[in-house]
Amino acid sequence: MQTIVYPPLNLCPKSQLSDVQKKILDAKKRRNAVILAHNYVCREIQEIADYVGDSLGLSRQAKKTDADVIAFAGVDFMAETAKILNPSKTVVLPDHAAGCTLEELCDPIELAYFKKQHPGALVISYINCSAKVKELSDIICTSGNALDIVSQIPKDREIIFAPDQHLGSWIMEKTGRQMILWHGYCWAHTQYKAQELIALKKAFKGAPLVCHPECPKEVRDVADEVCSTEKMISFCRNHASDRIIVATVVEMIHRLRREIPEKTFIAAISSGKPAQHCRNMLMNTPEKLLACLENLEPRIELDEQTIKNALVPIERMLEMSK
Repeated sequence: MQTIVYPPLNLCPKSQLSDVQKKILDAKKRRNAVILAHNYVCREIQEIADYVGDSLGLSRQAKKTDADVIAFAGVDFMAETAKILNPSKTVVLPDHAAGCTLEELCDPIELAYFKKQHPGALVISYINCSAKVKELSDIICTSGNALDIVSQIPKDREIIFAPDQHLGSWIMEKTGRQMILWHGYCWAHTQYKAQELIALKKAFKGAPLVCHPECPKEVRDVADEVCSTEKMISFCRNHASDRIIVATVVEMIHRLRREIPEKTFIAAISSGKPAQHCRNMLMNTPEKLLACLENLEPRIELDEQTIKNALVPIERMLEMSK
């Protein structure tokens, strides 16, 4: 069985910053910029980012920054969220083509039509969606706060949950709430197969398996813990085992190793591959990050009305997540 095992980081030699990383830090200082990076981008960017985290944490950081420029190493909907929260700031993304399967599978015109078929339903949308979908939503959520947000909704209120059907089904399992699910999915997380993960657990006896709720139910059912990427940190830190199997985008392990350097992490096999990457997140390279800081391009541009409308459900999320 081919897999990737990451030994304890505290036993590995420390890496030196590359010339590109040093140039990025210099450009950041000159631009009075902040670098926000998602857990799924490459190690080289994570190492020099001001903040590395999940969508909720990144939203909070974007809201409170006093920088003039926000360089967002992630995908386009994340950078759009930063722009919605900071309309007067310059927000740049290393590659404007970095999208998201979930965003692509939830067309705002189709969602608007779907809403008309369910008048009176509250629309809760996973943050992995476009600004136009956010405009149509009542509340935005992340995998880290979805359970808490849904639990706050009156039980007699009908809920449409978009766009991730797997995250939605997990919320229904955990809360007992029935929701109308949009049939979107994250391509990367649907590549995991239950039988492969069962075999991996047998090969690494005693190592717990942690996965993301965007995984299909049959994968979640064989996991020892299902949680957001942010909560993976505390699970891995507090679990008695010194070896953890991680079934999410493998770049998450870079952060796990930095924060829990004494443990060994095993990348979960994904459809025969030794590890799963997010092809959109990998479009963020150090070279592109440097270029976007130097040129302030590509920029995220949204019209004033979209910003105003999309801000409402995002602010509701942040308020309900305190």
